[in-house]
Amino acid sequence: MNSAEKQPASNPTPADAAGTSMNRRDFVVTAGAVVAAGLTGCASQTGETSMRGGVLATAASKKKVLGANERVRMGQIGVGGMGGGHLRSLVRNSTSYNCDVVAVCDLFSKRREYAAQHANCKGYIDYRELLERKDVDAVLIATPDHWHAPIAIDAMRAGKDVYLEKPMTYTAEEAVRVRDVCEETGAVMQVGTQYTSMDCYWRARQAVSDGRIGKPIWAQSSFSRNSRDGEWNYFVDPAGNEQTIDWTRFLGSRPKRAFDPQRFFRWRKYWDYSGGIATDLFFHRLSPLMLALGPSFPRRVVASGGIWHQKDGREVPDTYFTTIDYPGEYSVNLVSSMCNEQGVDVMIRGLHGTITVDENADKIKIKGENEWIEEFKKSNDGKTECEETRVAAKPNWYDGHMQNFLECVRTRNKPNCHAAMGAMIMVAIAASVKSFRENRVVFCDPQTGKLS
Repeated sequence: MNSAEKQPASNPTPADAAGTSMNRRDFVVTAGAVVAAGLTGCASQTGETSMRGGVLATAASKKKVLGANERVRMGQIGVGGMGGGHLRSLVRNSTSYNCDVVAVCDLFSKRREYAAQHANCKGYIDYRELLERKDVDAVLIATPDHWHAPIAIDAMRAGKDVYLEKPMTYTAEEAVRVRDVCEETGAVMQVGTQYTSMDCYWRARQAVSDGRIGKPIWAQSSFSRNSRDGEWNYFVDPAGNEQTIDWTRFLGSRPKRAFDPQRFFRWRKYWDYSGGIATDLFFHRLSPLMLALGPSFPRRVVASGGIWHQKDGREVPDTYFTTIDYPGEYSVNLVSSMCNEQGVDVMIRGLHGTITVDENADKIKIKGENEWIEEFKKSNDGKTECEETRVAAKPNWYDGHMQNFLECVRTRNKPNCHAAMGAMIMVAIAASVKSFRENRVVFCDPQTGKLS
């Protein structure tokens, strides 16, 4: 996630079609209930591991229920890049978050040793040893994408709650499996797409559910940058070598290769470990739109783009576009380039009106369509356009997303982007990658999330 603001644990309460108030937990559960019912029992595609050669205990048998004011003891798996930022934030906000980092894990000894010193805790190279600790209540997973599902599944089966960085998983099948295990174990999972903790998107959700723009037709969003040195060309630490990095563990289930520091430090550039723009950035852009429109598996997905400028050995495109059709009979367009930072406004277009989201000001604007202006005015207090801003100061969206997770660890409520919602988003993102790589339209069963 980019450095930007985030929001709090409390937001406006959306309403259902009948006008009955419902909280966030009810909203996401209700929206996903029908499709979720068809997902149980899907075969595992994650290659999940067992602890020390044995069977991991279920969360139900190991989970300690925390008191409302009890400190949450966190273990962090992956402390480079975004993981390092999370670690510094957890330590810095230990008092306000009411949590402690008690264990860290990383495959690069330099990072691991620094993180352990910074958090004043023990460091591990094997995440399974961290999961064995009974004093770890929850884990934050910030590894390369291909390790998200195996570690998350092992963590939940070990009785831990999970904050899982975006993208939720590497594949669509893994996302469904992680969702299933989350339900089976009763774990709390927050997917780390902090835009779902922005007040403006909860306001947009309220406006859509209240019928203020009529039937949704299509939505758009983007995430663009202009990287002179090439996007994801992160610093290659000269201290990283075959003695200081566990290369075999890094590869995991991915194709075996000779040690390559480019692939270790700049892994987002390669299909073996990442979906590039789709998994790094489009997961962020699609998630708040799904919050506003109501989460759902897609029906049809197509992607296009290419490596138009950053020809530096990367495999993933530097410019990328996706169109997603949903069974609710609306479409979402996501556009991005790493070679020009001028994106498009975030907009949700309906038959009667349009919502424009201003993330910087954390507000929305709603404007009526001329052809349907009378219908629009009936749903918008007689106005032809409106602007709505949050009325009180709240934590930024980064802090808000983490606070929401920690609050749910204590209360056992559903967080802002829990596993069922995350799986619906991830299936669409994975379908986009599949479409691009196979140069075809990809279809999805909206009941099961299975791609074809």
